Amino acid sequence: MKKNSVLFILFVLPIVAYLFFASGINSFTKLPIITSKVADFGYWKSLKNEKVSLNNKITILGFSGYTILKNRGNLFNLNQKIYQRYHTFKDLQFVVICPLGTEDEAKSILDALKAFTDVSQWHFLFAPPEEIKTYYKQLNLVDQLGEDLGTPNVYILDKERNLRGRKEKKGYKEGYNTFHPSDLSNEMLDDFKVILYEYRAALKKNHNATKEL
Repeated sequence: MKKNSVLFILFVLPIVAYLFFASGINSFTKLPIITSKVADFGYWKSLKNEKVSLNNKITILGFSGYTILKNRGNLFNLNQKIYQRYHTFKDLQFVVICPLGTEDEAKSILDALKAFTDVSQWHFLFAPPEEIKTYYKQLNLVDQLGEDLGTPNVYILDKERNLRGRKEKKGYKEGYNTFHPSDLSNEMLDDFKVILYEYRAALKKNHNATKEL
């Protein structure tokens, strides 16, 4: 009996503990909806003059502001910690809303990412300043957009255009700070996995599971 107890402590208990902590705090629940039915992008065009839509896509949404080149390290953090792991999923896109006039800066960042990343699911959209302010306002976030029309935070939107986040002791975590790699590696990665799990579970339930998710 004593021998069995020792074996359990040495081998089984560590495995159980690992699975518990590796699963993450949100892995067995659904991420709350912070804002429902976020507006689509309308006529805004990308660097390739393509129309980009939130519909039927899991979207990581960011706002670069006029200081996009100065803060390019934030996008490189996001690329390394999240994008490179999941960019092969066809239902995923990373969208950065930029002020008109920053096209050259955005292109230089995209060209730099191309050196080591397939950038097909990176999209930089360009809009007039007032329209960016209006768009951000309808997200109904606690944090405000900076004076340069940018923020280091990025946001997770599901396929139904709902902005998702995590419940915290004081309200909700609405966005994830790209300036801090630990925020991306821990909380954002954990929450992003929850979103993917939701869709995988729904596809499986409908007997329509695909490799896209």
